[in-house]
Order: sequence, then C-alpha cells, then structure tokens
Amino acid sequence: MKVILLADVKGLGKKGDIVNASDGHARNFLFPRKLAEEATTANMNVLNQKKEADRRKKLAELEAAQKLADELKGKEVKIIGKSGDNGRLFGSITSKDIADELNKQYKVSIDKKKIVTDTIRQLGTYEVEVKIYPEVSTKIKVVILEQ
Repeated sequence: MKVILLADVKGLGKKGDIVNASDGHARNFLFPRKLAEEATTANMNVLNQKKEADRRKKLAELEAAQKLADELKGKEVKIIGKSGDNGRLFGSITSKDIADELNKQYKVSIDKKKIVTDTIRQLGTYEVEVKIYPEVSTKIKVVILEQ
C-alpha cells in the first residue's frame, strides 16, 4: 500500500515521502498514530501543493537574505570602548555588542548567533563574517575605538 508519511518514521522514511508499506503495518501502526495517510490522488495533490508552497517560501527567504547581504557588504561598525595600556580593552567586544551596534547604526536586525567572531579584546579593525542564511554570508568591518 502506498502511503504519504506525515512524520519521520525510523526505517521507513522522512516526512512528506511517498513509500510502500505493508497493508498491516499501515492500518495497524501508521494510520492510528497519525504517522501516515493513504496516498490517494486528492492527498497527493495536497502534498504537491504544500511542497510547492515550501519551495516558494524558501526561495523568497533566500532572496531576502541575499538582499540583506548586499546591503551589509562592506559596512563599517564603530564601537567605542574603554581601554588601558597597549590598547587592551576593559572587558571585551562580543557578537552581541556587534549586533546591537548594527541595529543602532544601520537599523538592521541581525541575530547575535549569526555573527561569527571571537571575543575582541584589543583596539583596532577586524573583519567579521555575518552568516545571514545557509550559503549566504557577508563580511563587515568592525572598528574598535578608544573612549
């Protein structure tokens, strides 16, 4: 019997797959637990429409991410911090600080987890990578100035 999986089933397949399952397994295990539904033409059409909508949504997210990456490319973020001798900062600059400054200076909301950097403890200029979406990233310049 052909069934459409509604959830990942170990040993059978992933959500959205169309697989052949034995009649007993489908009727006694998959259907009662709402793990699958029978692959009728109506259900197949619904599945195809969902897949098409998901594809369009991912494409729109990718385009928005690329637009944001182009907007951020080459931008310079200036952060002012207190420092001691030899340009060493009191405390450090983290990805959260960089995300906050991006929001203040350019009105761009970026999650701190998407900013790839080590903690910065010296004055100077640093190249920081911002991963906006899988396979979409850009580099920004972070300038640490003395107060």
